[in-house]
Amino acid sequence: MTRLALRTMLFTVGLSSPVVLAAQTVHQLPATPTTVAYGYYWSEANPAVRIKSGDIVEIETMLTNTPRGLEAMGVKPEDIPQNLRDIVTQDTGAVLKGPGGHILTGPIFVEGADSGDVLEVRIQSITLPIAYGYNGCSGYMRELCEPRATRLIQMDRQRMTAEVAPGITVPLRPFWGSMGVAPAPALGRVSSNPPSRHAGNLDNRELVAGTTLYIPVFVKGALLEIGDGHAAQGDGEVDQTAIETNLKGRVQLIVRKDMKLEWPRGETPTHWITMGTDTSLVVATKTAIGQMVKFLQETKGITRTQAYQAASMAADLHITQLVDGNVGVHMMIAKSYLR
Repeated sequence: MTRLALRTMLFTVGLSSPVVLAAQTVHQLPATPTTVAYGYYWSEANPAVRIKSGDIVEIETMLTNTPRGLEAMGVKPEDIPQNLRDIVTQDTGAVLKGPGGHILTGPIFVEGADSGDVLEVRIQSITLPIAYGYNGCSGYMRELCEPRATRLIQMDRQRMTAEVAPGITVPLRPFWGSMGVAPAPALGRVSSNPPSRHAGNLDNRELVAGTTLYIPVFVKGALLEIGDGHAAQGDGEVDQTAIETNLKGRVQLIVRKDMKLEWPRGETPTHWITMGTDTSLVVATKTAIGQMVKFLQETKGITRTQAYQAASMAADLHITQLVDGNVGVHMMIAKSYLR
C-alpha cells in the first residue's frame, strides 16, 4: 500500500468513526403515551429509555396528525394505528403537549454523553409500516393553496413510489424530519417546530438509511428525540409538509468525546453535509458555508481562504426547508473530492 493510499484510508475511516465499540444491545422503543415528547425538546424531559453508547434502538414514530384529521381525509378507522389514538386521546396527564405539534419518540438517554460532546446517530434502516401518508398545504406560498387542499397519498411499498399528483410519481426515500437532542437548559422547553443547533426539525431529505447525523450535545444523556416521519420530500419543503407518515427503523447511538461541533453535520456514503438554520435565510446560508469552510480546514489542513475558495468550486448549497420558523440551508461536498 502506498503512503497516499494509507493516508486516504486513515482519513476516511478516522472521520467516520475512530471509536471502538463493545457488543451492542438492541432496545425496543415503540411510540406510546409514555414514550413520546409531544411537541418539544427539553432538558428536563423524562427519558423513555436509557442506553449505553454503541447500543441500537429499534424505534417507532407517529405522523404529525390526529385520528380525526386522518379520517377527514378518507383514512378508514381500522387503518389508523391504535398507538396514535392512545397518544392523542389519552387524558392521564402522562403526555405534556406543546408548544410544537410533532409527536417525537423519546427522549433516549445515552450514558456518558454530556455537554460539549457529540452524539453520532447512525441511521441503519427505515421502513414504512403503513401504506398511506398525507400532504397539507400552507407554508411558503399559502396563497397557492386551494381550500381543503390537504390530501391523502397512497404509497406503493413494493415499488417504493407514490403518485403525488396526476402524472407525477416520485421515489420513496423515507427519513425522519426531526432528530434532535435537548437544547441548553437555559432555553427551557423548546418548540419542536424550528430547527437549531440541537438539530430537531431539520427536514433534511438526505438523512435516509445509511446516513449519519452528528449533533452537538448540551445536557447529560443528550436526550435524543426522533419523529416527523417523511416518505418523500423535495428540498425546500415549500408547502410545509412532505409525504407525512409513520416510520419504523433502527439507529445506533455513539457518544463522541473526540469531536467538537457548533452545528449538526451529516455524512452520507458519498458526501459530507454542513448545516445552518436561522430566521434569516442569509444568516442560515452563511452558517452552512462557514461550517463547510471549517470542515475543510480541519480535514485538509488548508487556510480559511483556500477552504472558502474550494467550497465555491466543489460544494453545493441547498435550501433544506423554508417553512419551520427557522429556515434551513445545507452544503454538500463529495467525499471523492477529498482523497
